[in-house]
Amino acid sequence: MKIRAITGFFFIIVMVASVLLGHYVFGAFYLLLSCFCLWEFYGLVKKAGFKPDVTTGLLNGIFIYAAFALAAYQSEGAHKLLFLLPVPVSAIFIQELFKKNKAPFTNIGYTYLGLIFTIMPFTFFHGLAYVNGSFNFHFPLGFLLMLWANDTGAYLVGSQMGRNKLFERHSPKKTWEGLIGGIIITGIAAYIISIYYTELTAQQWIISGVIISCFGTTGDLIESMFKRSIDVKDSGGILPGHGGLLDRFDGLLIAAPIVYTYLYFITNA
Repeated sequence: MKIRAITGFFFIIVMVASVLLGHYVFGAFYLLLSCFCLWEFYGLVKKAGFKPDVTTGLLNGIFIYAAFALAAYQSEGAHKLLFLLPVPVSAIFIQELFKKNKAPFTNIGYTYLGLIFTIMPFTFFHGLAYVNGSFNFHFPLGFLLMLWANDTGAYLVGSQMGRNKLFERHSPKKTWEGLIGGIIITGIAAYIISIYYTELTAQQWIISGVIISCFGTTGDLIESMFKRSIDVKDSGGILPGHGGLLDRFDGLLIAAPIVYTYLYFITNA
C-alpha cells in the first residue's frame, strides 16, 4: 500500500506538470505516453500468441499523433500531412506480404487495433487543449481531475456500499453503487472546476463530468475484458503498485474522444 501511495503521488505530479508546462511539453509528453501504451498493448497481444507488427505500428502511431498535433497547432500546411496517412498505414498490409505467417490478417488486425485503442484516444486528449482554437490547459487538466474524481468516488462508495455487480464477468469488483458514487463525486468536482475555469458553464462542466464517469467506467471494463481474454492480470509493471500504463489510462481511452466531440460542438456553436 505504501509503494502504491508513493507511486500515485508522483504519478499525479507528473501528469499535472505535463499539462501546465506549455504546449510543447504537453504535446511531446503525450506522444511518448501514447507510444508506451501502444508498445504495452502489443506486448500483451504477443503474450497471447499473436504477432502484431510492433515497429511499423509504433511508426504509424508517431505519424498519426504528430499529424493531428500539428494540425491542432494550426501550423501552416500541417493539415496536408493528414492526406499522407494512407502511405504509412498501408505499409502494415504490404509488410505482411513478405512474412510467412499462418494468420496474416489476425496480425494486421491487432496492429491496427493497437493504433485505434491507444494512439487515437491520446490524439483526442491532446486535442482537448486546442478545442477552442488556441492552447488552453484548462480542458485537459479539468478532464484529468474529473477522471481521478470518478475513480476515487467509485472506489470509496463501491467498497463501502457496493452490493449490485455492474459487469461481474469482466470486473467482479465494480458495482452499480460505485458507478453512481463516481458520477456524484465527479459532478461535485466539475462544479468546483467551473468556479475557477469559466470557459464553460457549470452545467457544461457537469455534463462533461457525467460523460467521463460513464465512458471512463466503460473504458475500464473494456480493458478488463481485453486482459481477461488473454489471461493477464495487469497490462504491465511500469508503475509499482498500479500495474501498467493501460491500467492507469483505461478510463481515458473511451472518454477522451467523446468529451472532445462534446466540447468541440458546444465551443464552436
